[in-house]
This record gives sequence, C-alpha cells and structure tokens, in this order.
Amino acid sequence: MGHHTQSLPVGVVLPDWRPVPYPVHQLIVGQYCVLEPLDVDQHARDLYQAHAEDAEAVDWTYLPYGPFDNFSDYLACLTGLSRDEHALFFAIIDSSRHQAVGLACFQRIEPATGVLEVAHVKFSPTLKKSPAATEAMYLMMRHAFATGYRRYEWKCDSCNQASRQAAQRLGFVFEGIFRQATVYKGRNRDTAWYSVLDSEWPTLEQAFKAWLAPANFDQAGQQHQRLADFR
Repeated sequence: MGHHTQSLPVGVVLPDWRPVPYPVHQLIVGQYCVLEPLDVDQHARDLYQAHAEDAEAVDWTYLPYGPFDNFSDYLACLTGLSRDEHALFFAIIDSSRHQAVGLACFQRIEPATGVLEVAHVKFSPTLKKSPAATEAMYLMMRHAFATGYRRYEWKCDSCNQASRQAAQRLGFVFEGIFRQATVYKGRNRDTAWYSVLDSEWPTLEQAFKAWLAPANFDQAGQQHQRLADFR
C-alpha cells in the first residue's frame, strides 16, 4: 500500500494538550479590589445600593435583566444568577470601602478545549474608570490563564460601544460580529466577539502590572500613562 498524503490544510497539532481543570471559585485578592465568590446574603444589599448610583439606569441597557424598581426584585434576579451551575459569579469588593461595587462571572466554561468567557460584567458608577475596575478584569484573566485556559472570551451587544471600547482597552482582539445572534428585552442582538489567547497573555500581564503600579497614579488617583502605553 502507498503512503497516504494529507493534502488538506489542518490546524496546528497539539500533541501535549490535555483538558484543563474547572476554575476554582475562590477569593482573589488584588491591591485595589478583592473578588469574592458571590454570596447573595452578604453582597446583594451593597450591590443594589451601588448600582442605584446610576440614577437613570442606563447601565442596564445591554444586560438581559434590570433595571429594578426595588431590592426584592434585584435580590430575586441575583439569587437566580448565583444558582447557575454553569457560571462562577464574583462580587467585586472595593478594598478602600470594603463594599461590593460590581459583579462579573466566568461562563461558557469548557475545560476540554480550554475556553471560557467573562460575562455579566456590571460595574457601579463608583467602580467605573477606577484602578479597581481594571484590576478586577486583570485578576479574572490571570486566574483563567493560570488554570491553563488557552482562550479567554468577551462578548457584547454590537451596539454597546462602552463595552467594545473596554474590551479593546483591556487588550482583547476583535474577531467579528455574529449577526442576529440572540433576542433579549424584545430586541435583536448582533454580538461582537473578542478574545485573548494564552500566547498573548504574558505581554498583557506585564502591561497590567505596570499600569496598576502605585507609581502610575497621582495623589488624586489619575493615571500618568494609559494601559495601552505599556503594551
């Protein structure tokens, strides 16, 4: 018999690839914030009050739930999210206030292929544009890659310019638009896809560390250099 010749292109062979562990849902401590596994009894009231600072409720526009007229409705929603067996939710605790000021999770976790997504990102006005906001995203990304994941995803409504700009600022690479990907709140959503790969992480990690260094901020907490300047 003759030798078989493979004439079609294929992806890079990964002879040493093995499924990676499921991420540990654990306390993650940073300089400016702490990520705590979501505990509804402990975090719900602080989160509700922090989100209430968004008086016009515009930050709920691109989430599949909210805004909420009262704490009971918010509590019911947060309880439902916390019970999702396929997602790991973290409350983002401002280290200076010792209060929960934001929320984020890992979802679409695929240990067999080393892929997961950061999602349900909801920053209160207090958290937005602060060092803690960037650090929270850095800590989650670091946790994923340290566990062995090879692809870290960010997805959002293509109309959500704030989320798209945030993804690019954090070093995610834009991959395209999935048209008519889903329906939420009675309207169509075209989904913008972004990712960071494990090969890109070392450079991004050094940039995050340099940007988050206390020397990069003045006494008013304003940055001296942008995150992109360190990449």
